[in-house]
Amino acid sequence: MYLDGKPRNTRLKEAVHQYKAASRAGLLERAFTAVFSGLVYPQIWEDPVVDLEALALTPESRIVTIASGGCNALSYLAVGPAHVTAVDLNAAHVALGRLKQAGIAALPTYEHFFRFFGRADERANLGLYKSYLRDRLDETSRAYWEHRSLNLRPRFTLFARGFYRHGLLGYFIGWAHLVARFYGVDFKPLLEAQSLAEQRSFFNARLAPLFDRKFVRWITDNKASLYGLGIPPAQYEKLSGGRPMHEVLRERLERLVCDFNISDNYFAWQAFARQYAPGPDAALPPYLQRENFAALQANADRLDVLHLGFTEYLQTQGAASCDRYVLLDAQDWMTDAQLNDLWREITRTARPGARVIFRTAAEPSLLPGRVASEILDRWNYRADESFRWTYRDRSSIYGGFHLYTFEG
Repeated sequence: MYLDGKPRNTRLKEAVHQYKAASRAGLLERAFTAVFSGLVYPQIWEDPVVDLEALALTPESRIVTIASGGCNALSYLAVGPAHVTAVDLNAAHVALGRLKQAGIAALPTYEHFFRFFGRADERANLGLYKSYLRDRLDETSRAYWEHRSLNLRPRFTLFARGFYRHGLLGYFIGWAHLVARFYGVDFKPLLEAQSLAEQRSFFNARLAPLFDRKFVRWITDNKASLYGLGIPPAQYEKLSGGRPMHEVLRERLERLVCDFNISDNYFAWQAFARQYAPGPDAALPPYLQRENFAALQANADRLDVLHLGFTEYLQTQGAASCDRYVLLDAQDWMTDAQLNDLWREITRTARPGARVIFRTAAEPSLLPGRVASEILDRWNYRADESFRWTYRDRSSIYGGFHLYTFEG
């Protein structure tokens, strides 16, 4: 598939491959790009509530963000900024973002939109795609969703078969459920917990002991085992910090289970139920909340979803043309040269007061000592706020959340 001028996932390979193919590190990188070449994230795993607080958007804000599953780009759009540009190296994520944009513009009611993208498991969604969405898609995105997989069904049928159970992350979570079930763990009591104390009790009694199992230790301490979380070899080392991976994952899972009420945390529901919670008061990403649908419809034409790298896109933009940048955890993948190219372009295109947010697998910011001082000295690291937002991110999988503001 071609999107925006380059063969599908050529850009991904350019970003990830740092070692020769014949080396062990090079083989791991190429194995990662092979599994990462399709749909990875049916849902993005960065908390948009934290993002929106840190971004402090205004009606004049022009945002550049990595698209991933598209959830956060649309959640920003609901606030009413001037423009959102979502870029991604993964062609499947671009197709998903454009499908969601088409849904906002074309589906007749909130109920139709939520049934398709929120529940994503009803046969009636097949008719919604054919009647409202397919003709709103560009040719390349339509070809992606109508491509027949090995099961001979078009990809858009995923929205009638439990979309959130698919994609690389969905399959990884499904595999984790099988392992838990093998060891006798049932997540239903956790989903029904009425307090943080009950959630803590469940974690201590049922989940923490899993990480003492030899099989679980062996599989999580293997770099390739975490490809399902979208973690490439370069990021694996940063996440582990030299510690056994099973210890790190146990700590991150403890935050997810014990630090936030299960009823308020849709990330936990996706992890332990593989869906959003039922009922009218269920926690949802902002773009799926009823009260935001009218704003999304009004702002739908303020979004562009592009198959480009972040630096590559900024190189096409004028000086002082943007003021909000969302890098997710992409910098964990980058070499020093790539980091400097990225921040040189961010600095060139930044308006006064611009804000950059990103996450890292490890706790500290990775920029000091790696980005040239003549670039980084023009930015102010908001350490105290970053620390607080790290521990308010309900997805709980990252070591650090970071905010930099442009000082000019």
